Amino acid sequence: MDERIAQHLDRAAATASAYAAVPGRDRQGSVARVGSAHHAKTLGLTVSKVYEPTGLFDRRYEPSLSVVLRGRKRSIVGDDDQVWGRERFIITPVDLPVVAGVVDAAGEDGFVAVVWRLDPAVVGEVVASMTAPAGVAAAVAPGSSPSGAVSSLPRLGSWTAPLADAFARLVGLLDAPEDIPVLFPLVSREIVLRLLQTEQAPRITAALDGTGPSVVAGATALLTGRMAEGWSMERLARELRVSESTLFARFKEATGMTPAQYLKRTRLGEARRRMVVHGDTAARAAAVVGFRSASHFSRDYREAYGRPPAADAVVVRAQLALATAV
Repeated sequence: MDERIAQHLDRAAATASAYAAVPGRDRQGSVARVGSAHHAKTLGLTVSKVYEPTGLFDRRYEPSLSVVLRGRKRSIVGDDDQVWGRERFIITPVDLPVVAGVVDAAGEDGFVAVVWRLDPAVVGEVVASMTAPAGVAAAVAPGSSPSGAVSSLPRLGSWTAPLADAFARLVGLLDAPEDIPVLFPLVSREIVLRLLQTEQAPRITAALDGTGPSVVAGATALLTGRMAEGWSMERLARELRVSESTLFARFKEATGMTPAQYLKRTRLGEARRRMVVHGDTAARAAAVVGFRSASHFSRDYREAYGRPPAADAVVVRAQLALATAV
């Protein structure tokens, strides 16, 4: 990693670690600073810290920038399975179901990660203000088309020094809450600009139509909010008033999944949640989320999580109980 990038991320890690202090575990004060939760929310930041590897849990990510500052985690989106650390970052341009967990807790220092919520309005504003078209950097990447759409865009982004610097300054505002009203609007736009200057630009712009929300966001809202319904590509495109080919291409660019894969992952994640949290039977959970066949549900579930539904629910419930106790 470039020395400048490493220095910026070290700075961010030190600040984030302090604000994610775990009571009874951290040596430096052992308690997050007063008002930190409020300031983090204002900045759109979610800071997490753990001292042990975790199991794989289903999570839903809103449009966001995800950064690991210490340790390593595993993230599964559709068929893409990655183990990554601070050398990369992940852009989530639309609401996305992810299976993720910590695989390396970085010893005594603890695993530290930050998720920053991307405001689609700010992204659209920055895109509209750029003198050079967004996606110029990605347009010359291998596998890209002349329009800048990337057919095989890596899901993990690569840091640049300006991006790492801007991100460190964003996290640093936790130490200067009095500066947030003035500096946050500026640094947030700078981070979006720096992201649009990386190879991940097409993933960000794929979630926009011009300067507004895209058909991708509309599709994810329908599939998430009405997951139990029977969806086909034809019906989804008709509801969104767009051609099937356009919907498929934009959806795959933005999420890395087809609409069918997205729907299956969303259903499986919700079924798992219902079994773990509410104690639903596998049959009940499968029916509620839209599976018409119990055998298909069991097959897809085992393929996704490595265990039969009922057995997996017992394991995950125990893992959550242990994590809460720690």
